[in-house]
Amino acid sequence: MAFVTVTHNSRAHLTRFLETVGSCLPAAQVVVVDCASTDGSAQAARDWEGGRATVKEAGSNVGLGRGTNLGIEAVDRPVTVIANPDLELLDASLSGLATEAERDAEAPRILAPLVLNPDGSRQDTAHPAPGSPALFAAALVPPAVFPHRLRPVVEPWQSDRSRRVAWAVGCCLVARTDTLRRLGPFDERIFLYAEDTELGLRAAAQGVQTWFWPAARVRHHRAHSTAPAFGRENIELLARQRRAVLQERLGTARRRLDDAIQLATFADRILLKMLARRSNDRERAQLKALWQARREPPRLA
Repeated sequence: MAFVTVTHNSRAHLTRFLETVGSCLPAAQVVVVDCASTDGSAQAARDWEGGRATVKEAGSNVGLGRGTNLGIEAVDRPVTVIANPDLELLDASLSGLATEAERDAEAPRILAPLVLNPDGSRQDTAHPAPGSPALFAAALVPPAVFPHRLRPVVEPWQSDRSRRVAWAVGCCLVARTDTLRRLGPFDERIFLYAEDTELGLRAAAQGVQTWFWPAARVRHHRAHSTAPAFGRENIELLARQRRAVLQERLGTARRRLDDAIQLATFADRILLKMLARRSNDRERAQLKALWQARREPPRLA
């Protein structure tokens, strides 16, 4: 198996990521694509274990999608793990996921492990289809009150069993290398945000399913590059990119339905958090961003 990771001023996180790869999966190939870092990320990759990693310098900040595609060109293993540099391996469980992916020659899949926050809680990294009944149900009723057996329908990332999903967050995805090359995997028109949503929807249209596979697990520190770049989560760009991807992949009707479900979800969460006397600043920002995005024609950036 091989790991492909894209860096942009990621040295501290990259160093930890490489250390965990070396300790948990020492035989894995590692490809690091550096996007014009100024903090020595590329050199840290070169120095790791006496130069064992393949390091490619993009020359500029080409974005996650283009950087990942460049990295996969250098892979010589049958299975590739697309991994953010702020990821940590906790054990060798990704090897089991790689074995599962390698079996998928006739019916290839994209597999996504369970992703944990630094505090051990789960990240919401596996999702139902945009505009689906599951998301509509979650907009009306908080998923936490669903019966235990139904909650994974609306929040697949809560499942303890492997299950098919519409798309998974791109912080850690595993698939056959030839499958990823056939898919792209990423649409290089997208510089940031929703490239993973677009991949999941486009892959499904080409017969490649995405599956959440909680038997494998990793830890993710989140937003290591975007937070310094934007000062916070760029909620406005995220809203615009999601709408543009859905418009292109699912059409106007589904995109409008998803808009309505998202608006209802944010409004519902604002009310519930207000009643619980909890901060709802993020949900208010999400609602405002989506409302403003609806005034513009959907367009990838």
